[in-house]
Amino acid sequence: MRTAVVVGAGIGGLAAAGALARTGWRVTLLERSDRIRSDGTALVLWPNGIRALRALGLGDGLAAIATALPDSGVRRPDGQWLVQPRPIAADRAPVVVHREDLHDALIAGLGQQVEIRTGVTVRTLRPLSAGDRPAVGTGRGVVEADLVVAADGADSVLRRALAPGSTVVSSGCAAWRAVIPWYRVPALPTDQPVTGEVLGAGYRFVAASLGERGSAGASSRGGVYWVATAAGASRPEPPATQLTLLRRWFAGWPSPVGELLAATEPDDLIQREIRELRPLPPVYGFAAGPGGVVLLGDAAHAMPHHLGQGACLAFEDAATLCALVRDAVPGPQLSAGVEAYHRLRHPRAVTMVRQTRRMAAVLQTRGRLALRARDAALGTISARLMGSVAATTAQWHPPAS
Repeated sequence: MRTAVVVGAGIGGLAAAGALARTGWRVTLLERSDRIRSDGTALVLWPNGIRALRALGLGDGLAAIATALPDSGVRRPDGQWLVQPRPIAADRAPVVVHREDLHDALIAGLGQQVEIRTGVTVRTLRPLSAGDRPAVGTGRGVVEADLVVAADGADSVLRRALAPGSTVVSSGCAAWRAVIPWYRVPALPTDQPVTGEVLGAGYRFVAASLGERGSAGASSRGGVYWVATAAGASRPEPPATQLTLLRRWFAGWPSPVGELLAATEPDDLIQREIRELRPLPPVYGFAAGPGGVVLLGDAAHAMPHHLGQGACLAFEDAATLCALVRDAVPGPQLSAGVEAYHRLRHPRAVTMVRQTRRMAAVLQTRGRLALRARDAALGTISARLMGSVAATTAQWHPPAS
């Protein structure tokens, strides 16, 4: 039987492990934490991520937990419009899902064919050779397989062994996320939507509704999801102090920013430093023995969250890999699938990372004159850039298996 080792049980690793198992692979999933878990925030999925999940056989589960996300435009901290709301074509509309709902769907998709080993830290990758199967060392033994999927995140041990020139660096900002359950969400005027984006000098606040008030809506964990981004390093203070800082930084911003921050409790808050890979690894698929090793998700293309494409690209990776190796036999056929994975995924990641960095330059503008120039041109810049991103996401399709 064909064997695969998936290193890392994040959403990309879970998606790949489940899809491989459903197509006849014997899969071992290695996770360094003592249990597989998700945080209590949410995630925006664009059309490419939605299409990838459908290709992975998870479309029905997604439909049950997703809430459509309208375009609510972009405002300045004084409430003036920078970009007016625009209608979105149905095939380009994103959705928002609670991470725990998505995590539950991915876990359910593993079925009984995946051996899960938690508390296992992968420390080494056996040097790749033409004769040996790929293998990872855990300090307690060696696990080998026909195919190894490195889905072990931005700090990937396997990527460091395969692409040592690619390193993780700070993107120059930190982000805070929270989901406020409906019973704590403040009442807003009927003409005041919850969903929206406000952009200032080095600061950004985005909010989205998970379903409708009074019920779980499309999500079994309804509420309001928000993300606040600020230039600078992550904060070392306790969550309560961080929340006080956020309320100070965003004081005076238009509704519902202040109301949502006031309704947030310290236990809701999750902070992350935003990091990225520079440069990207030059190769994403390494043929070896009867198969090889592939990089997937943040291990391949960790990037800032500004365009919401990190998870979507991870699902694209998983869908592409599974389509290419669905029927591949270990040997030349599987090795060819590994090499084809690189040819399809690397240019795609380069394009999306380039667009993300362009958006980062727009979002992180500082200084009075620069801000005036950005704000004056943002409608044109944003429309052009987001149009390019929308086209890039909408046009992606998994390869034919």
